[in-house]
Amino acid sequence: MTTADDPALPPRPELWREVPHGRVLVFAPHPDDEVAGPGGTLARHVAAGDPVRVVVTTDGTNGDPDGRFAGIDYAARRREESRAGLAVLGIDDVDYWGFPDGAELSDADLELGVARAADALEQFRPDIVYLPWSRDGHPDHHALHLVVTRAIGRTGRDLLALGYEVWNAMIPDVVVDISDTAEQKRAALHAHQTQLAYVRIDHTLLGLAAYRSQVHLKGQGHAEAFERVRNPVQKTT
Repeated sequence: MTTADDPALPPRPELWREVPHGRVLVFAPHPDDEVAGPGGTLARHVAAGDPVRVVVTTDGTNGDPDGRFAGIDYAARRREESRAGLAVLGIDDVDYWGFPDGAELSDADLELGVARAADALEQFRPDIVYLPWSRDGHPDHHALHLVVTRAIGRTGRDLLALGYEVWNAMIPDVVVDISDTAEQKRAALHAHQTQLAYVRIDHTLLGLAAYRSQVHLKGQGHAEAFERVRNPVQKTT
């Protein structure tokens, strides 16, 4: 038997029925993660009138392991799908860095990413940043978490940083009610036909969002989970 103050009992996540307001910058490792992770929450930011910019860091060319889309410009196709999905959410401000995905990063590669991310932070000056959560189970997601947290520390900006889940479910700090935008998220995921050819991400990620409604919403509606990013690497000289 446990008690409410038992350290083995995970804390109950906060429920946000409204999104925090301000300028929103989203970092996505592949063209689809911007929808797969925080898509419903981003649609809520748009509806609230918050400026939203998305940065997609890799070209996603490893997303066709069986060569089902051979003979086309696959990187361009994935960018088109990403733009179409974001348009469903009401977002048209997106920057594609085009780095190769699935690469083993050297220290120099990481430094390049941190410099690019720091520049993106300084240019857009966000109040809120979304990025992959610290233990998301994909090497590119993990690398981007390191890059963005180091960039935040380097710039010294005072902002709210929230990690989103795609490959691994977290014990969240916050869940955002996306019941009103879940169907937008589903429609945005449907734009990514190259990925649906391999994994029914519409089914899995909306299922995860339905599960996230269990604690606060009595299993009705949908929610997205986030980890607060604490103590990013501090600015150095």
